[in-house]
Amino acid sequence: MNTRTRGFTLLELLVVVSIIALATAGVSLSLRDSDSTALENESLRLAALLESARAQSRASGVPVRWKPNGEGFEFQGITSRSKSADSLTRPRSWLHPETRVRVVQPPGTSELLLGPEPLIAAQRIELARGEQRLVLGTDGLAPFAVIAEPATP
Repeated sequence: MNTRTRGFTLLELLVVVSIIALATAGVSLSLRDSDSTALENESLRLAALLESARAQSRASGVPVRWKPNGEGFEFQGITSRSKSADSLTRPRSWLHPETRVRVVQPPGTSELLLGPEPLIAAQRIELARGEQRLVLGTDGLAPFAVIAEPATP
């Protein structure tokens, strides 16, 4: 009787190694730099909230101010009967506690004025988390959006 030890063939080993390589590549591509991802999410959320407050200011005719505070930010001047979780009247926290913010434009101020006029002054905010930085701003007419900063030579 001929007993042969049966093992894996070279083809089977190559298939397994290929599957592992593809899975590793997929995982590494899906894992982006957490600071930049967190900052992008923060800026998208803040832009939407700023535009919402700007629209409420225009609709009510009352000036609305955005002010950063210790753990987040708040809108002043918005009055609402709604005490829901999505109401702009309550202070907001940053999505990530490491987020830092400063008002870049207008210089020398620590808040933004969001209305009630349809055309407001140009305004910019710098968001930072770790080494990553994003500038969110408006020219006064366009909605708030991430602004590409020119590369320094």
